[in-house]
Amino acid sequence: MASVDSHVLMGIISLIFLSTLFVTMVGSESQCRNFESIISFGDSIGDTGNLLGLSDDPNNLALSGYPPYGETFFHQPTGRFSDGRLIIDFIAEFLGLPYVPPYFGSKNGNFEKGVNFAVASATALECSFLAERGYHCRNNISLGVQLKIFKESLPNLCGLPSDCRDMIGNALILMGDIGANDYNLLFFKRRPFHEVKELVPLVISTISSAITELIGMGGRTFLVPGEFPKGCSVAYLTLYQTSNLAEYDSLGCLKWLNKFSEYHDEQLQAELKRLRKLNPHVNIIFADYYNTLLRLNQEPSKYGFTKEPLYACCGVGGPYNFNFNTKCGSVEVESCNDPSKYVAWDGIHMTEAAYKSMADGLLKGPYATPPFNWSCLSSKIKNKNSLDKQTSLLSS
Repeated sequence: MASVDSHVLMGIISLIFLSTLFVTMVGSESQCRNFESIISFGDSIGDTGNLLGLSDDPNNLALSGYPPYGETFFHQPTGRFSDGRLIIDFIAEFLGLPYVPPYFGSKNGNFEKGVNFAVASATALECSFLAERGYHCRNNISLGVQLKIFKESLPNLCGLPSDCRDMIGNALILMGDIGANDYNLLFFKRRPFHEVKELVPLVISTISSAITELIGMGGRTFLVPGEFPKGCSVAYLTLYQTSNLAEYDSLGCLKWLNKFSEYHDEQLQAELKRLRKLNPHVNIIFADYYNTLLRLNQEPSKYGFTKEPLYACCGVGGPYNFNFNTKCGSVEVESCNDPSKYVAWDGIHMTEAAYKSMADGLLKGPYATPPFNWSCLSSKIKNKNSLDKQTSLLSS
């Protein structure tokens, strides 16, 4: 009897060992991975040309289709809402991948190494839902619509279901920036604060549902951005300009708007924590856009920005060089001589230089939670790092 019990005991110990080994292997794999592609959803912060591709009137393109957009790096407009590259472009460079092509309007596009569904002005919530409450989207490409189109396109993107699952599992999935336009619709109409705040749990729930759906399709690594500091946005500073100095912080940003962005991020991080517990094999990384951008406003000269950070490079009029009626891309609006010295590009979006610094803060820390672990990256990819040439990277 004692002999039987000892065999049973040894079997249990072996089972526990194997189970622990399996969990360890899964955990290790989810923390460090050589990404084979990038799949992106979101709005203008990540749009590499989708809104431009959706334009059906060549004589009435989105503003990002006109100079001076794209002047710094591409030397022509590409549909990106900046003077050059975006955060997603710097992530692609860091990983040794090509720039992620926009799905819409890409004729014979090669999506083997990535595909982008992010569209400028896109909302997290469905436009029909917002319309019922009196708020009208500028386009109907919400996060849900982007995800739907992605699923419908899978046979063309990757073929067999098993191949598609592998593709999704080996991709870095960018879930946003998304949600900012939901809030903008209300804030730009000066709706009461409590109305905007009521949208936050709905936006967070929508983002969570999209992540959960993609996990079910094989997704294993997600980068989920939070909010920009709205109180430091040139557009918001222009719209909510006030003589009450008590509403501004020491940087000149509106405190109440920054507190709203912080509230969104707190709720988003709480939900991501819940998702991590439900899906321990999945790496869900929070991208702290708020603080990685705020530091550029706090210490601009430290990061190479010699011009006033709360002043748009491309714009016209007012203390912040921004006008809602005459925006960058309009014929009568000129850009500054050297965008690399500015944080703000057009009053809503940032310059390429600012996005480069933000991407650096995400990829090498400390503005990603949990931090990326690049210890398993090949030397080839490490050497292709465009953000700096060091091959010693921070790891979690």
